[in-house]
Amino acid sequence: MKRQKKVIFIASTGGHLSELLCLEELIRKYNSLLMTEKTKSNLNLNQRFDKVAFLVSGTMSNPFLYPFKLIINSFISLFQFIKFHPDVIVTTGAHNTGPMCCIAKLFGKKVVFIESYANCYSKSGTGKIVYWFADLFIVQWKNMQKLYPNAKFCGGIF
Repeated sequence: MKRQKKVIFIASTGGHLSELLCLEELIRKYNSLLMTEKTKSNLNLNQRFDKVAFLVSGTMSNPFLYPFKLIINSFISLFQFIKFHPDVIVTTGAHNTGPMCCIAKLFGKKVVFIESYANCYSKSGTGKIVYWFADLFIVQWKNMQKLYPNAKFCGGIF
């Protein structure tokens, strides 16, 4: 019997998570772990999905605290990666998803990055980094292939 692929779907809260949740059919198709930042609006995800893990909410609204939150989220990502042992990481970004993508590549796993629908003329900060090592980099606007020449255009996921 063929083993079902294990996939971590990860996004920061807000619009990035909304985009990722548009892939709910895929999340349910695989043995999946959904990861996002812990906020009041996200706590109900435990009722909607079987496996959910939370990162520390790490918005850049406080530049002093952000580096510390990023370090904490890197450790949370490493812990969840080792615990779940995924085959693939799928992300719509942003900042707090970068460590998980790096960890996946260090362990020889696949990374699929979906550039935000909001980015139709410029690169995202996380996209600028992950583009160079993602196994599949997807853009949702055709003109974004000028900025990311090796990206695959798949249209909007909304």
